[in-house]
Amino acid sequence: MLSIRKLLCCAIVACLGAGSAQAAQVYYLNFGPEAVGATGTGTGTVTIDNALNTMLVDIQFSGLSGNTTASHIHAPTANPFTGTAGVATTTPTFPGFPLGVTSGSYNHLFDMSLASSYNPAFITNNGGTPLSAFAVLTSAAAAGKSYLNIHTTNFPGGEIRAFLNPVPEPSSVALTGIGLAILAYGRHRYRKTATPS
Repeated sequence: MLSIRKLLCCAIVACLGAGSAQAAQVYYLNFGPEAVGATGTGTGTVTIDNALNTMLVDIQFSGLSGNTTASHIHAPTANPFTGTAGVATTTPTFPGFPLGVTSGSYNHLFDMSLASSYNPAFITNNGGTPLSAFAVLTSAAAAGKSYLNIHTTNFPGGEIRAFLNPVPEPSSVALTGIGLAILAYGRHRYRKTATPS
């Protein structure tokens, strides 16, 4: 009976630690120079919400060597966190992105169920609908195969770039911690009962 109580206790603890499934995934951006001579830096986040079919882009940048001409997300690269790909989002640039500046910020919520949120070629090449394109973009982001870059007058191909880097979900970290705590407790109890008195 004691082992059933322990099992039940462990199951309850595991259930308490499991949060509800998150529909939104946050990706961290840490911009660095994309080409020799580029001087800009920046940070930000991209939040993709599959339940609402939205994408929130929130970035800050500074120190660019030329004035901004465009910014968008490229996907999918052939390999994670390296390489180049075609433009996935609105072309030639995000709507409302600050152009003609060397520093600034941008915050925009995209409705990813609308064709206007994408490069038309990205939709055509990825299922033909905005939602099929969103599925491909979401998969590319989760696999480390998408990046956001900022183009300037000095670097028309892109001055700074950041791959979308997933931020771990708190529930995953909590479950791992709970599991390790249960294992440590079990090991401690085993050693205590196995040691002769």
